[in-house]
Amino acid sequence: MIRTTLGEIAGVVGGRLVNAAPETVVDGPVEFDNRLPLTGGLFVAFDGEKVDGHGFAAAAIAAGAAGVLGTRDTGEPGVVVTDQLDALARLARFSLDRLPDLTVIGLTGSSGKTTTKDYIGQLLSRLGETVAPPGSLNNELGHPYTALKATAKTRFLVLEMGARGVGHIRHLTEVAPPRIGLVLNIGAAHVGEFGSLEQTALAKGELVEALPADGVAVLNADDELVAAMAARTAARVVFFGEADITDLRVDDRGRASFELAGHPVRLGVAGRHQVANTLAAAAVAMAAGMPAADAAAALSEVRIKSVRRMDVFDRPDGVTVIDDTYNANPSSTAAALRSLASMGTGRRTVAVLGYMAELGDQEVAGHREVGRLAAELGVDRLIAVSEQARPILDGAAEVPGWTGRAELAADQPAAIALLSPEEGDVVLVKGSRYRTWDVVDALRPEGVRP
Repeated sequence: MIRTTLGEIAGVVGGRLVNAAPETVVDGPVEFDNRLPLTGGLFVAFDGEKVDGHGFAAAAIAAGAAGVLGTRDTGEPGVVVTDQLDALARLARFSLDRLPDLTVIGLTGSSGKTTTKDYIGQLLSRLGETVAPPGSLNNELGHPYTALKATAKTRFLVLEMGARGVGHIRHLTEVAPPRIGLVLNIGAAHVGEFGSLEQTALAKGELVEALPADGVAVLNADDELVAAMAARTAARVVFFGEADITDLRVDDRGRASFELAGHPVRLGVAGRHQVANTLAAAAVAMAAGMPAADAAAALSEVRIKSVRRMDVFDRPDGVTVIDDTYNANPSSTAAALRSLASMGTGRRTVAVLGYMAELGDQEVAGHREVGRLAAELGVDRLIAVSEQARPILDGAAEVPGWTGRAELAADQPAAIALLSPEEGDVVLVKGSRYRTWDVVDALRPEGVRP
């Protein structure tokens, strides 16, 4: 974070300074893991269910931290507050307000947020120092934590914004006010929490509502609910979509190529759905001042930075594995299945699909939907992991003429034992965060890690 003092921090967060002089300088990182570098920084001690961070306060100070932010006096220099998350939010806003030359980019959507955030970060880094760390740091902790990584040298701060209900994104925009806002799509992810696609759109659209009149709203023209958000912002609106490109092709590794504004693009990342993600990233970069030719050239060089998102690797026995196990919802699973079908032309295709969470009363229908799609695409072998995922198999069975093999694995070890891929197979492993990645890791050759 930018240089400040413990006294200033106490005032900003409404906390109490303890065991330290107010002029004690803080000019290092803000971390809640004392194993990370802390020299000159601030260690945030959380009251965890299993581990109490306050017990690591002394170790953090010994490692070079200037102070500890927690809910009680640890005997070490620091600031005592009633709520660490609220304190982090206030501290992040204070820090960003002191960086007038910084451009904050916020992005949201039902799927593809983290991957697109990674692409945006790679493009904008060509224009100036950019903060866009790997992973999904998109909640009330990760958002201010990421914002506090911006320094006086940072030109762009790219923030992914998640939501579990109406008002959540509005709160995040108050912590870090965006100048450019991107909405990718509205899908069935978390529909169990929002209740409907319309409610999801209501929540996601809070991002464009927060943009200033001299800001830019970047909206997906191919998604009606997103495109309609143009009426909800005072900012200039820029649309992106497949109408922007020509000569779209996909190779046998699932990598798309096309022309953008007359400039050739050959993606190095797998998945037909990456076209939309990369077009979104290019639209943001151009809104930030990058010429179209430079954006097109940069797209050809972007790579996956966050783990378990369309990570494709080959085994020595000729089996190709698609690791897309970070998370799953009906739309992202459909995209992964289409990639499997494209990459598996002329080869046997296998889909290992786990349970998709947070679908509410759409849970059974959502699972059946992806099962039907798998069968319609001609997937040769379909393995559903866990009893909760059984409707996937029911959906596949509804497709007339499908001759594939459908199997239920009780859990991840059962799926591993059942799988036994054959030479030349293309295997997709996909599911919500219920350790479905154990299946794909059992397929990894030694030395190949996510």
